[in-house]
Amino acid sequence: MTNTDIAKSYIKAVQTGDQATLGSLLSPQVIWHQPGNNQFSGTKNGLAEFGAMMGGMMKVAGDSFAITHAHRFLANGNLVAIEIEFAAQREGAMLDQPGIDLLRVQDGKIVEVWLFSSNPAQEDAFWGK
Repeated sequence: MTNTDIAKSYIKAVQTGDQATLGSLLSPQVIWHQPGNNQFSGTKNGLAEFGAMMGGMMKVAGDSFAITHAHRFLANGNLVAIEIEFAAQREGAMLDQPGIDLLRVQDGKIVEVWLFSSNPAQEDAFWGK
């Protein structure tokens, strides 16, 4: 599988809630860089910290958080940038914006992820402190 194929499988797993596939694609020592200044922001080290963050995000968003579209997959060596759109809603609050997921792939596993939001203030307000 190419790095782009791994990135496409990652997006599909996130979009379909396929935790088994997602877990198989992420390195157990994955380093996850969550943007912004909210309760979920910061660097998460390993699957346990990543899983706790995702579980918290799904709880806050009532399981509505989703990558709604993935437009392009752009590879450069072991990096793959994905143009995405993501959305969530809770108690009348909406989150809906484009972003970039940047994956670093090594030996067939996603070892590091950087996320970029086009509207960090909207995202911070949605997730809260």
